[in-house]
Amino acid sequence: MTVEDATRGALWIGGGQWAGKSTVARLLAARYGLTAYHYDYHDARGHNDRRIALRARRGEPIDGPDPEQVWVHTTPERMAAATLAGFPERFAWALDDLRALTSGRPVLAEGWGLRPELVAPLLDSPRRMIVMVPTPEFREHQARTLPRAGRLGQQLSDPVRAQRNRLARDELVAQDAVDSAHRTGIRVLAVDGSRDASAVAEVVADHFSPYLAEAPQWS
Repeated sequence: MTVEDATRGALWIGGGQWAGKSTVARLLAARYGLTAYHYDYHDARGHNDRRIALRARRGEPIDGPDPEQVWVHTTPERMAAATLAGFPERFAWALDDLRALTSGRPVLAEGWGLRPELVAPLLDSPRRMIVMVPTPEFREHQARTLPRAGRLGQQLSDPVRAQRNRLARDELVAQDAVDSAHRTGIRVLAVDGSRDASAVAEVVADHFSPYLAEAPQWS
């Protein structure tokens, strides 16, 4: 199956970390009978063998870089640059996943690695994608209240600095998605926490409405 075949008719939610993309995708998938593809889940689990093979080909440590160098002894700018540089390779792996989907239902793909500049060439209309980004205040709120947003899952010498670096990196990566969306004519939705997930899902559903009109409604 070609990339065009795998992505024809797909809808896409990209953007920044902790904007509620996965929650919105789950709500819309249930409401409209879509197949949800969660990029972050596959990137963190199913793609690990590919990541290890890529490191081996490059002569890099199989276990990955030193966590201290990744999170503590660095700058948010270097972290963001490394993250952005890796997205094209990881996007290719996500497209392989999409080729393997055989649900027979329309696909709604979401995740921060689904960058506007990578997805745009696959779209017949920019309305098939939306970019969700948290405001800085909402990102801080998520870091305080979501366990998975507030921890790095590793023992580090300076976890406070590491988390500060992480949040600053996430803001830079989110801003890059916004800039890319503006260049490609894709809508940006800023999420500030003033609306609950269901209300945000309604906004996204309205954006996708030309492609959801024939789908089943809320039961």
